[in-house]
Amino acid sequence: MSKILALDTSTDACSVALSVDGAVREDFRIIPRQHTQQLLPMVEAMLAEAGLSVSSLDAVAFGRGPGSFAGIRIATGVAQGLAYGADLPVLPISTLEALAVAAAEKEGATNVVTALDARMNEIYVASYAMEDGLPITELSEQVSAPGALQLQGEGYLAVGSGWRYIDDMPEETKRSVVVSSEIYYPSSSAMLALAAVAWGRGDAISPELALPVYLRDEVAWKKKDQQ
Repeated sequence: MSKILALDTSTDACSVALSVDGAVREDFRIIPRQHTQQLLPMVEAMLAEAGLSVSSLDAVAFGRGPGSFAGIRIATGVAQGLAYGADLPVLPISTLEALAVAAAEKEGATNVVTALDARMNEIYVASYAMEDGLPITELSEQVSAPGALQLQGEGYLAVGSGWRYIDDMPEETKRSVVVSSEIYYPSSSAMLALAAVAWGRGDAISPELALPVYLRDEVAWKKKDQQ
């Protein structure tokens, strides 16, 4: 069994979760623009409650994106710092996969399409078939204009903030999905399920190799160059 700490700051939500031999506890908060101030104190409180130090962990997992550019950098940086200091590996976890895990667990969905609002009239989107509560990729994560999202078939549970643009999507895509009435955010507890599988496969990497996934690098660099 393992001890894994997970962090996510990819949206307005900020969450920290800890798995100790499969037992999970989580601190989940909706705190826009407070991630930098709150994340480390949340980590410290979580470990103190469990009577653990960072060095007693096996790995640190984090939401590597896609999502808010600034938010992803915060989680990546904190995960790297914690892991470097304690000589631990890290486990980068997809925010879109984490959404699918949470939705499948709560609603029993077997096909899930997750989308996050990417601003600039675009969405980050991916679709999954769920097997034993874990996502198998059907549509690889990508950035898309809502009007360009092509889904075929039917019965997809649609979750995430990107579905606010459903009126702009093609009719075939609209017919393929049922938009959940639940509000889902990527959460560190959902990431732990994915992290446990990644850990078991030996997918942990050294902290210096932990990189954010933006899906829209060229836009990020263009905006930086214009500042």
